[in-house]
Amino acid sequence: MLNFELFTPTKVIFGKNTESQVGELIQAQNCQKVLIHYGSSSAKRSGLLDRICDTLDTAGIDYITLGGVVPNPRLSKVQEGIDLCLKENVDFILAVGGGSVIDSSKAIGYGVAGGGNVWDFFEKTRSITGCLPIGCILTIAAAGSETSNSCVITNEDGWLKRGSKSDLGRCRFAIMNPELTYTLPKYQTASGCVDILMHTLERYFNNETMELTDQLSEALMRTVIKNSKILMSQPENYHARAEVMWAGSLSHNGLLGCGTDGGDWASHQLEHELGGMFDVAHGAGLSAVWGSWARYVYKCNVERFAQFAAKVFDVPCSSDLDAAALQGIEATENFFRLIEMPTGIAELGVNLTDKQIDDLAYKCSYKNARTVGVIKPLKLEDMANIYRMAR
Repeated sequence: MLNFELFTPTKVIFGKNTESQVGELIQAQNCQKVLIHYGSSSAKRSGLLDRICDTLDTAGIDYITLGGVVPNPRLSKVQEGIDLCLKENVDFILAVGGGSVIDSSKAIGYGVAGGGNVWDFFEKTRSITGCLPIGCILTIAAAGSETSNSCVITNEDGWLKRGSKSDLGRCRFAIMNPELTYTLPKYQTASGCVDILMHTLERYFNNETMELTDQLSEALMRTVIKNSKILMSQPENYHARAEVMWAGSLSHNGLLGCGTDGGDWASHQLEHELGGMFDVAHGAGLSAVWGSWARYVYKCNVERFAQFAAKVFDVPCSSDLDAAALQGIEATENFFRLIEMPTGIAELGVNLTDKQIDDLAYKCSYKNARTVGVIKPLKLEDMANIYRMAR
């Protein structure tokens, strides 16, 4: 077990009708003007945006709105938000949506506070020094951005998808009403469940373990698998929605990395390039590459993969660790198939050419300047091999 720090300052307000508390929560921040940042027309169509505006009007809170955030949120929308906030003297951002909206809000907050080119923070050429305070009303259980320090943005210039981390961007509060996720399409629900599972898997596959952290991770993964199956046929099952929504926050707030080396994260890095180049749904991209990554690296820590198989999928323990590990990988892919998620890149509607594989690996390796992963540190050639296996 390694030394660790855990910092989770976000106030969580969880349960039915909790969005009605947004006015008093923002009042407690002592702000003067709020940017309500949201995604597609569903926030308007559902009536949620109107309810939020009515609540802020009643509380006497001044606000402006900016919609149009898309999956794999764009740098251009971030810059639009920065310009609007500076023009209107915004001092608080309310994100209404899922991880894409929250990440876009964080990037806007960094840009307003930090000045200059906000993309510098994602290229790591400049350090984040401040952020406008942010709160959120979560409408999609997936990314865990509501309680994490992470933010991922796509730059249309080169279609680069890059992440940045700072505790300064953590939400002051997160309103989490599972009822707000009832109307999500099945594909989006399933993709979100995969994202939650993968946030846990990335941390679980490590070389420095802690028994309690392992058991928390294993329980969370079993919970997500069980309840995502329920949601495929019962989209308005409140209990299942609540279990998945809470799992999404716990999977990415830092708790499941305590005492470990932080995890592998190679699958996320590989998917980021797919998302940047082909604009695929994040969870679906992760399920498309994970099995190929797992088969490529599992012999480097076969005991870990065998433990995962036994604890999460009840694969019988045996002296043949290789067989158990492979059964666990296959069981994971069978779960993806059961909830209609892809297990190969072609199932995303993307037929990779050799040239595109080379380009993906080159971008993922930062022009052959880094490796990714800890189970097996992947070089450019390894990344290309995994993309090739996954296509």
